Amino acid sequence: MLNRLAASAHRPVLVVTRPDRPRGRGRRLESPPVVASARSLGLAVLQPESVNSQEARDAIAAVAPETVAICAFGGLIREPLLSTHEMLNVHPSLLPRWRGAAPIERAIDAGDRETGVSIMRPTAELDAGPVCLARPEPIHAGDDFGTLSTRLEALAGDLLVEALDTSPPFRDQPDDGVTLAEKVVAEDRRLDPARSSAALERRVRALSPHLGAYVELVGDERLGVLRARVAAVAAEGERPAPADLCAAGDRLLLGCADGALELVEVKPAGGRAMDAAAYIRGRQPDGAQQSGRR
Repeated sequence: MLNRLAASAHRPVLVVTRPDRPRGRGRRLESPPVVASARSLGLAVLQPESVNSQEARDAIAAVAPETVAICAFGGLIREPLLSTHEMLNVHPSLLPRWRGAAPIERAIDAGDRETGVSIMRPTAELDAGPVCLARPEPIHAGDDFGTLSTRLEALAGDLLVEALDTSPPFRDQPDDGVTLAEKVVAEDRRLDPARSSAALERRVRALSPHLGAYVELVGDERLGVLRARVAAVAAEGERPAPADLCAAGDRLLLGCADGALELVEVKPAGGRAMDAAAYIRGRQPDGAQQSGRR
């Protein structure tokens, strides 16, 4: 989206993002992805510990922005900064549905048929400000977070430039239809066999490829799940018991509340991603481990 904005008549004068943070097993300092993009475009970058600090507010005021555009900033913007500049917030949902931190994941997980992008004015209440533009985007049956977020990013760039070009009027969000897209936590990533196979298939897509779902195996081992589908089980004897993980030929099946989920691509702890057949070949002669989680 930064590239789209930089190529328009609204080239940014300053990019403000979060500080570098330690990441990964080595805990090496890494910059937010937007830093590399900004520098490749020759844009100035500011990474304050707090965007609400006096120092940060002074730095933003020094470049005299006509508008402050906000996208996936990941931090609260408070007064007086909130009211000092004209601001446009890019939110990847059709507000008031899915206000909050994980709107794309929650839309896929809920089985929504469409989502979209809203351009809104930020307020003290989370994602509750008035909206000036919104455009829908269908959620296809095979969409995961990666494919859907890529389309939404392109849509967001176009919609933000349109808002800056045309200054459309703002309208308050309706009071009905509000849903909250809470941050994805560790427990959300676990595939709970007490749920239906369709619900688990959506959960896998919602978290792939950036976070990843997993199945718990015996001994607290985790098996990452990158792709899955609702299993077609030909005979009752092929259906694993709820919470059991078993091999059926070269298929890997997880027993669920209403049948089975077929794990298509998995990632063992500390290993590489592989298809189910390769995983089964690498296990014990009798096939995959049972999960033992009921």
